[in-house]
Amino acid sequence: MSDSRDRDATRLATASLRQGDPTGWFEQLYVAAAEGAAVVPWDADEPNELLVDWLERHDRTGGMRAMVVGCGLGRDAEHLAALGFETTAFDIAETAIQTARERFPASEVNYVVGDLLDPPGEWTGAFDLVVESITVQSLPIALRGVATANVSRMVAPGGDLLVIAGIRAEGAEVDGPPWPLTRTEIDAFAGEDLRPVRVEQASPAGRPNFIRWRALFQRS
Repeated sequence: MSDSRDRDATRLATASLRQGDPTGWFEQLYVAAAEGAAVVPWDADEPNELLVDWLERHDRTGGMRAMVVGCGLGRDAEHLAALGFETTAFDIAETAIQTARERFPASEVNYVVGDLLDPPGEWTGAFDLVVESITVQSLPIALRGVATANVSRMVAPGGDLLVIAGIRAEGAEVDGPPWPLTRTEIDAFAGEDLRPVRVEQASPAGRPNFIRWRALFQRS
């Protein structure tokens, strides 16, 4: 993280990781932000543009069940719900979930506190669309295999998994978080009957230098 908006997250994450706690800094960051003492760098005013663009191109709405992984303050989840998805969204940070509920008091999203490293068993194969946007890349590389597998398991038969992440070259080392994903790490979301449909490097309209992975997987 190098942008000035990332400063608080970097400070808290570094301290948390030194204590052997790879996820505790999320709650610390949201608490500090709620008190006006920190900035959540991914707290955008609009849903992720690469998600919005993909949804506009794919007819996957109308009562389908959606899951937003690491939902933060709820922008992506609210967008899905507005399109007619029966949406569940979770985050490990209790304050993030509380803040999302407060921001959207009339929301139809089912906001839940949950841990990607130990998700509830009932989420397995339960969702027609799973959206994983920059959550796995916020976890240390040593935890990536578990996190990736848990994301993939949520996809229902016939369902889609959409992954949006930063890009890292194979073999490149980075002092994270975040630890953007290599192509190999993107490919790791596939397995068994979850197959890659399209893996691309995409950028939002008008932002050609803001390039991210956007990968679609589908369960047979």
